[in-house]
Amino acid sequence: MIPTDGRHARRRSPWPIALGAGILAVVLVAGIMVYAALRGGSRDDFRGGEVAQVGPTEPAPTLQEPPPLENWPRWGITHTQYSADNEPRQVAEQARGVLGRVPMLQNQHIMGWGVGNPEPSPGQFSFHDLDRRLTFMASSRAVPVITLCCAPDWMKGGQAGRTDWSKNHTVAPKREHFDDFAKLAARVAKQYPTVKHYMVWNEFKGFWDPSTNRWDAEGYTEMYNKVYAALKKVNPEIKVGGPYIPIESNARAGNSELAGPWGTVDQRALDAIEYWIEHKKGADFIVVDGASMTNDKGNVPDDFAAQGKFGAITTWLRQKSGDLPVWWAEWYVEPDNSGWSEDKRVAVQASAMIEFARSGVTTALYWNPQSKNEGECSGCLWTPGRGEEMPMAGLLSGFTRWFPSGVRLEEVQSSDARVKTLAQTQQLVMVNTSDKNVTATVDGKQVTLRPYEIRWAGRGGA
Repeated sequence: MIPTDGRHARRRSPWPIALGAGILAVVLVAGIMVYAALRGGSRDDFRGGEVAQVGPTEPAPTLQEPPPLENWPRWGITHTQYSADNEPRQVAEQARGVLGRVPMLQNQHIMGWGVGNPEPSPGQFSFHDLDRRLTFMASSRAVPVITLCCAPDWMKGGQAGRTDWSKNHTVAPKREHFDDFAKLAARVAKQYPTVKHYMVWNEFKGFWDPSTNRWDAEGYTEMYNKVYAALKKVNPEIKVGGPYIPIESNARAGNSELAGPWGTVDQRALDAIEYWIEHKKGADFIVVDGASMTNDKGNVPDDFAAQGKFGAITTWLRQKSGDLPVWWAEWYVEPDNSGWSEDKRVAVQASAMIEFARSGVTTALYWNPQSKNEGECSGCLWTPGRGEEMPMAGLLSGFTRWFPSGVRLEEVQSSDARVKTLAQTQQLVMVNTSDKNVTATVDGKQVTLRPYEIRWAGRGGA
């Protein structure tokens, strides 16, 4: 089984349950140092446990070109372990309609998160799963993005022809295989010429150095530069970004250059980003991920005000990088075991998206937590097995249509601070951040919003 992998387990257990629970316990009890050390644990004993299946060589799929768009969509999703291509045909068609009604960004990783090992042995490629996922993306009018993670076992000290999924997310390629990983990236780019945007690696997985208690920015940047050069050689028009590092924070004060009422950012992530900025061979955008929650106290000072962290980090990234376009590859807003209703969940997501838009984020990708079986699927875009649209899908479509990158925002007044707003010439979105009815004057009109209601209103602009 190909697991849905990553740090994202602390919000939705995508790896095997025991591993996810173990990582979660380490995060909560020991904090980022032990957690990161686990991610960068010993690679000497890495062994594959599953024979990688390689089917007959097939020609690359002919994918529809992305739809022509006047503006960069800004908003989109990342496909995970289970997505529409894993659903029955009727459900897949419904999901295709949900994703394609307003063309948005759709991102897929090259190994894990729903696809198998792309190069089980040196020079032996297996793109069947990736072909299927990219074909669905194209059929749903996606602007496609690929994340170059993770790496085949033989690049990480494992056995050629085998895949150990339990360690896929904790192990980076060995330095002697950075060139091999860059060659794989180039091979992927040749397989999918319609894809013009690539993120390099995911969350610095395997690039934590426990001996120095910091991120191995030097190792990551060396690998990044090789991948960057390889992709640009395939097609100079390809856009490449990094470092895709998680930016974590704590409620308690600390030695950091970036802090606010939402917490204190771990300086080690900022140091790694600055190293990458200074030593990268080139970049078309800068990409990070993170959560509004602190590691020690959840959302501070409250669930909605905590979203200010995203805006503050975005501003810092733009200043430090010379105003490179800022991408958030993932963002999370909900503490574990929150007990939130779907209405509150989507309202807090909308509040985060308002922060992204106001701070000038170029791209924000929603980590879609689709599950395999029917039943509760908090935060999903459609109901698993049935295909009924869920509230987060409508929120993404609305923001994609009305607030693409570069749209000119306009300030509107709300007489009650509990109603957050975002507006452009033609459209206004309002979010009630309270668990009570709120009556307020917004943009010169009186409105009454239900608890956590999100309401769209036309403004009659040209």
